[in-house]
Amino acid sequence: MLHSTRQIGDMAVPYLTNQLLQEQDNTKGTMKSFSRRRILSAGSMLAATAAVGFPAPALAREAQGESTSKLKVVITGGHPGDPEYGCGGTILRLTELGHEVILLYLNQGEPVESAARITGYRMEESKKACAVLKARPAYVGQIDANAVVDQSHYFQFREIIEKEIPNVVFTHWPIDNHADHRAISMLVYDAWLHMRKKFSLFYYEVSNGEDTQQFVPSDYVDISASEPKKRLACYAHASQAPERYYALQDAVARLRGIESGRTRAEAFVRHVQSPRFALPV
Repeated sequence: MLHSTRQIGDMAVPYLTNQLLQEQDNTKGTMKSFSRRRILSAGSMLAATAAVGFPAPALAREAQGESTSKLKVVITGGHPGDPEYGCGGTILRLTELGHEVILLYLNQGEPVESAARITGYRMEESKKACAVLKARPAYVGQIDANAVVDQSHYFQFREIIEKEIPNVVFTHWPIDNHADHRAISMLVYDAWLHMRKKFSLFYYEVSNGEDTQQFVPSDYVDISASEPKKRLACYAHASQAPERYYALQDAVARLRGIESGRTRAEAFVRHVQSPRFALPV
């Protein structure tokens, strides 16, 4: 499960410490003796809490097999296919955990003069891809290769994000050769600021070298097992030369796997000021 760890310093340490302090003999004002095993056990629990990002009570609930609330995840992309290529394996891992995942595309992938002339074939591809990943497609409504970032579009995008009330949002790394990728990244960042940084903010990479530039990860997700379905989701975008672009993205996944000690991995940068969010391990 995924949990915010923003309050770990305020919550986990007092929780464990209080378990020991409860042993205090109030009548004599002295502490009962502790065995080495009990002290080491408490220390191990604290270490595990810090490592995986769980507040201690939540960790205890997970150990007991109790259910916890599901989270809302929004993964944005400039076009249909971008979230699937950049983090399709992570999307599948999140949905398999029972979390609600929305793939929010800036446009519908067709370079036309207006939304009224869109044929819908890219939308059908994105629906097939989302079905593979168990996610829900959504669209901002801009036009492919004609992204607009101004005050009115900032406001429109904020309204979309505010209605979703996400726990975490993923978007393109802003140093990117494609204007649509840069645009959605800026819109997400503006919404994050106006929502007082309430949701976790992660950046992902896509088509490194051709699109994403100068990406240095802070987090990794093992996608060794979820890669086959990620491939299916990407190939659902049949009009977009997946035989070429998937090979490039899979090379990136193999590189990130080498970096993180896995067969394949997807990499992310978490904004340092955003709430912590435990990615699937």
